[in-house]
Amino acid sequence: MAMRDSRRLTGGNLLMDGPGAAMGVEANEEELDGVIARWRENLTRMLEHIGWGSETLHERRYPGGATLGFSAPIDALYAACEINEWALEGGDFDEASARLAKEVENERNPKLLALRDAAAQHGVAFLWDDDVASVGLGKGSQSWPTSELPDPAAVDWTKIHDIPLLLVTGTNGKSTTVRLIAQMVVEDGKVPGLSSTDWVRVGDDIVDTGDYSGPGGARTVLRDPRTEVAILETARGGLLRRGLGVERADAAAVLNVAEDHLGEWGIGDLEGLVEVKFLVERAVAAQGRLVLNADEPPVLERGRKSSKPKFWFSLDPNHPQVLEHADAGGDTCFVEDGTLFFLRKELHEALITETRIPITYGGRARFNTSNALAASALATCAGISNDAIAAGLERFESTPDQNPGRGNLFEIDGVTVFADFCHNPHGTHALFEMAKAYEAKRVAVLLGQAGDRTNEDVRALVEATWAAEPDLIVVKDMEKYLRGREPGEMRALIDAELARFDVPDDAIAHAPTELDAVNLALDWAEPGDLLLLLLHAQRDEVLELLKSQGAPA
Repeated sequence: MAMRDSRRLTGGNLLMDGPGAAMGVEANEEELDGVIARWRENLTRMLEHIGWGSETLHERRYPGGATLGFSAPIDALYAACEINEWALEGGDFDEASARLAKEVENERNPKLLALRDAAAQHGVAFLWDDDVASVGLGKGSQSWPTSELPDPAAVDWTKIHDIPLLLVTGTNGKSTTVRLIAQMVVEDGKVPGLSSTDWVRVGDDIVDTGDYSGPGGARTVLRDPRTEVAILETARGGLLRRGLGVERADAAAVLNVAEDHLGEWGIGDLEGLVEVKFLVERAVAAQGRLVLNADEPPVLERGRKSSKPKFWFSLDPNHPQVLEHADAGGDTCFVEDGTLFFLRKELHEALITETRIPITYGGRARFNTSNALAASALATCAGISNDAIAAGLERFESTPDQNPGRGNLFEIDGVTVFADFCHNPHGTHALFEMAKAYEAKRVAVLLGQAGDRTNEDVRALVEATWAAEPDLIVVKDMEKYLRGREPGEMRALIDAELARFDVPDDAIAHAPTELDAVNLALDWAEPGDLLLLLLHAQRDEVLELLKSQGAPA
């Protein structure tokens, strides 16, 4: 038995509806029952001793171990983690109880709890972290250091209010959808605040760069007094590590769920991953909407079980779920005869033709048409007008500046070059469907994978790539993403899979870096060819190279 990790859960999560402490435990099946029984016994005794007897215990089992945790006050989560760890490891109770009770007392912040309760009484959001607490959202928010919190009676609550808040999750398409909605908000004359895997942006101002698709990025957006509509990319990692970053949202979208990152944080199969993505369901307000992709079977199956008000979208106007939902008076969005439509409360409203949406590349990139439907549904849930939604769809372009590494298209000496962050079979299938529509003379694709993916993940990616029968596969090394693998190990695994599919030697090339792989593909290409550059390790350098050699298409 071994503890793999110990962490604070600051929002609703797979274990419980609110904050608490959790840890991952590795144990074989024979010893797991005993481990959990001892943990429960120790934890129950300790919680009762320190006056936390009303807290609830939770466990989630999976092959090879379990996640064990309990609910805890937000002003004592560090102490809660120590309590959880002691309960697993055991030891002298008297010594531990005295030490842990002191840890709880030192961490307590009654003013934080008072402010939280006052925010709930006034019906506005409350956000907190180690350094700052805030009430209200965006333009209607006010923030204070956690060490200098006011008496709730001294707060002018007439100036505190929330703003429209949207969540976007899924395996693929999150960043593009978030940025597309932001353009719609701009067209509606409002200031968008968005968090994503590349940056936090408010209006035209990039507040910070990096992966901000978790609760930290959400808080940054929601505390900025310029933000009038918040759009938050909500990724699997943040949901598992910390839980939901917000308690309430006007709408939340699940774009798709596909096998990716399996084996991390105790999520070993697609069913578990679906439940992680659907955590956003809990934040949807009573009058909000859960926006769901009817074209994705895992989303369709799980979404049908949800009791939340739903807004279904589909590329197929005759999709049975869309028709059934519309007949019942529900909100839907779909493509019919090349035009995007809303069907809401029996109002059939045309938005824009698909070919006028730049990110669909003339209707070829159907995955981006799906993202456009999701963005339109979410935007209308935030009160954005149809005219602004259509204008946003028409004016947003997936350029390296607006949407780096997400469907960036270039024309270089007669060669069509498509640069994208695609890194899983689900995305690869969608990308090759688009490639077919280009009817290119020849197709080349860059192929590599991060070391934290399982061998099965790599095999699935190779299979999906070769199923499209590209003329050249450039296998790239990515030392930046070894993530526990040995140098060359991922390349060897990819080569072995290519050999298993009898891929001809002249259809395979190798490059020591991603940038070298791009240069190799460019040297190989002739007018009429299509290059699918799947970028991970050197995205910015590659995009600069492409911009220097050609123009965005």
